[in-house]
Amino acid sequence: MEDLSSNRVPDTGQSSGQPTGQNLGIAALITAIITFVIAVIPCVGLVAIIPGIIAIVLASVGLSQVARNNSPRGILIAGLIIAVVASLISFSQFFVAGKIAQKADKWPNKLENIFEDVQENVIKDLEDANISIKVENGDEKVEITTNPNKGDREKTLEDLEKGNVTGNDTVVQKK
Repeated sequence: MEDLSSNRVPDTGQSSGQPTGQNLGIAALITAIITFVIAVIPCVGLVAIIPGIIAIVLASVGLSQVARNNSPRGILIAGLIIAVVASLISFSQFFVAGKIAQKADKWPNKLENIFEDVQENVIKDLEDANISIKVENGDEKVEITTNPNKGDREKTLEDLEKGNVTGNDTVVQKK
């Protein structure tokens, strides 16, 4: 039998399937795509700067390895471009968040004014509201209606508290 162990191919440090740097190119491309997806999400995109920098480093190291032996660079360049664009998008969100933070100190005053306006409108509408109360107990029925005049309502309530069931705004029906 022939001994084939002496006919080994010398190890050049390259994997037999892919040229040097291509594994880094695939890693850079995947990381860049993930970075891009995260970067376009509002507020969450701020954290995409970290994987973006990692993808840029991976693509740069891969390009330096590929330059030594003239291997294909397509995946590495695609990963680098996507990583740079995604990092810029993520970095731009810092400026957007900064602008929002600058204007956020004015929001409580504006919100307070809005709440005060709504409260005033509700109180005004309640003061201008017509009130109609109906109470039924078996065969007896009492109906009270008032107009929007606040003075008349107060007088009607005082009359009702005293037991007087007649007034301009009060209609009492007993059946």
